[in-house]
Amino acid sequence: MTGLSGDQQAITPEGLTALEAEIAELEGPKRAALSKRIQTAREEGDLKENAEYHIAKDDQAHMETKILRLRERLRSAVVVEADDGAVVVAFGMPVTVTDLESGKQQSLTVVGPTEASPAQGKVSSESPVAQALLGAAPGDEVEVQTPGGARRWRVDSLGD
Repeated sequence: MTGLSGDQQAITPEGLTALEAEIAELEGPKRAALSKRIQTAREEGDLKENAEYHIAKDDQAHMETKILRLRERLRSAVVVEADDGAVVVAFGMPVTVTDLESGKQQSLTVVGPTEASPAQGKVSSESPVAQALLGAAPGDEVEVQTPGGARRWRVDSLGD
């Protein structure tokens, strides 16, 4: 996964789709609903003492800031496709690993930092876990640094 400049961020095709959908939702229905909330609150009278109006305006500012951040992520996103023919762990490729101490097996996918979600088995390509796994082949054992300390994992399989 080399070749990205400092302001570019790798993202999976699925991550790009989710990012575009989130922007569309915020810029469409969410923005319209918030505009309506502001209008309704404005109609209630004196704006200096209108808590609903001020809360809605704060919410609008937060949403517009979020839209700007997401748009910046979209501008810097570079889609990196998983290599279906890869024989080692690579970006965007699901991998099944076994913790050699506990025997617990889990499936992980190395994704860009902005789409990481450990609860969903999506680990950031910048994380120690991904760094240990990238380039490992099925049967390889790797040492993974986790918050709970070093663990030894075996790469069981690649792909779904």
